[in-house]
Amino acid sequence: MSANRNPILVVGLGRFGGAVAETMERMGHEVLGADTDAALVQSYSSRLTQVVEADCTDIACLERLGAGDFDAAVVGIGDDIEASVLAVLALCDLGVKSIWAKANNERHGRILEKTGAHHVIFPEQKMGERVARLLNENLLDFISFDDSYAIAKLCAPEPIVGLPLVTSECRSKYNVTVIGVKRQGEGFIHADPDTLILPDDLLVVSGKTEDIEAFATI
Repeated sequence: MSANRNPILVVGLGRFGGAVAETMERMGHEVLGADTDAALVQSYSSRLTQVVEADCTDIACLERLGAGDFDAAVVGIGDDIEASVLAVLALCDLGVKSIWAKANNERHGRILEKTGAHHVIFPEQKMGERVARLLNENLLDFISFDDSYAIAKLCAPEPIVGLPLVTSECRSKYNVTVIGVKRQGEGFIHADPDTLILPDDLLVVSGKTEDIEAFATI
């Protein structure tokens, strides 16, 4: 395991927390997974290098686990709002510098932020938004960086097909920037003003979320 990867504590090994823990470990991070459910802990014993049965709402328990030495912690507790808040509060009191917490709704999220979470995630909401966007057949993939900015992969809209980018004026007309083009049977092309858009081209574009969504439907 790489010594250069920051250690991560994952509290709560449900679907969300378990997926985070397994993915981070595959990426080479040192991961400690913790949950109060003995059966769940046992199921992850062969999938994670380190996993413990522990009540991470208790600051004394977290101290025994060395939680203060972790660079980041993810609180994936979803069903028990009180437990998720107490876990975040305890991690904050121990001085963990980067605390990510799962929230079930906006109210839960605000409480987590006021308690000390540095990043609040709404996985169900984000997945719902993602599915809604991907139901648009032209919009193939979508990565949102914050509430207003995103990068997306989409089929070239018909109005710009057959035109070089300088002529289609995507930035001035549609407020999106075409970063690159993927053409069947060819490698990725970094876009420039002279790049000609052909039928069946896939575009990688950046811009505000609403502008990308509108661009995909022109």
